[in-house]
Amino acid sequence: MNRTLALGVAALLAATPLAAEIRIAHVYGKTGALEAYAAQSHIGLMLGLEYATDGTMEIDGEPITVIEKDTQLKPDIGKAMLAEAYGDDDAQIAVGPVSSGVALAMLPVAEEYERLLIVEPAVADSITGENRNRFIFRTGRNSSQDAIANAVALGGEGVTIATLAQDYAFGRDGVAAFKEALEATGATLAHEEYVPTDTTDFTAAAERIFQAMGDIEGEKKLFIIWAGGGNPMGKINAMDPSRFGIEIATGGNILAALTAYKELPGMEGATYYYYEIPDNEVNDWLVEQHMDRYGTPPDFFTAGGMAAGIAVVEAIRKAGGADDAEALIEAMEGMEFPSPKGTMIFRAEDHQALQPMYHFVTEIQDGKDYGVPVLVREIGIDDMDIPVRD
Repeated sequence: MNRTLALGVAALLAATPLAAEIRIAHVYGKTGALEAYAAQSHIGLMLGLEYATDGTMEIDGEPITVIEKDTQLKPDIGKAMLAEAYGDDDAQIAVGPVSSGVALAMLPVAEEYERLLIVEPAVADSITGENRNRFIFRTGRNSSQDAIANAVALGGEGVTIATLAQDYAFGRDGVAAFKEALEATGATLAHEEYVPTDTTDFTAAAERIFQAMGDIEGEKKLFIIWAGGGNPMGKINAMDPSRFGIEIATGGNILAALTAYKELPGMEGATYYYYEIPDNEVNDWLVEQHMDRYGTPPDFFTAGGMAAGIAVVEAIRKAGGADDAEALIEAMEGMEFPSPKGTMIFRAEDHQALQPMYHFVTEIQDGKDYGVPVLVREIGIDDMDIPVRD
């Protein structure tokens, strides 16, 4: 072989990958106030990829590479990291982030690069609502699913409810959806209270709620929508809302946050996940593997990350590869896929995953240092009329 030909062959080999590779970017808040959520999400994503590929971490012979990017919970950084993942790292699909505010900043990047972003676990309705684009899918539940499930669990004729939420997209979207869902139950929303995300002193907010609710007759509840630290439930409970006839209520949360629930046995609400509730093969595998590997049960966002991992694999298989975004979108619209919660369905209209939720009551159980959310009933996909928001 002459020298010119040899150099040409060498250049061709250098430019040609040895094997096709599926590149998935996990763009999430590894550092910051929600890093516990992020860690669970990443563990779940990796377990989901493992489960769906039967441990091979390959799809139709192509190996999966997962690229991690840290948003630091900052919208501008999340936007830059997603662009870097698509542009520099050539990720075909991205998963994340944790924060709704970060997610909203990232949505246009997916549209610009014409590549898929599977949102998990950011919750704000607007992600698959008014701010959505055709390249966005979400395995995580949205605010309406949280709200409608909690309205089903808490509402009823003669019930009056106040809300306390964080003053950003997650909190405000959550309250708006809850208020809308509550109307169908016959309950009344009497007061809305919003506080900064880093609030630790809830005295003033609680006093305003007590003042608004104190003279109202009948059953009264304070529904708290919260993410992260601060423990508003425990701190407001210490102020004895029962003297005004007010019961505290909230949705589910991670295991660490459930320690505050121990102070409130009998409290009701609706949850996205608790490891002892779902009864299916995927959840059985998740619980067993997580206990074996980490010595603890899987948590709230571990289940969500696993659902995203399974959805990625199912979509790529159905589309015949990861390189064609249009084929992936066609495959995913209306796609049913297994998850630790049972079957999920990507709704074609807005790409939101429809999924069951769980009405629970808190119990104190021996050997557990938190209030245990015990199943009252499963709130199925058909039990919730989740609006398509434009």
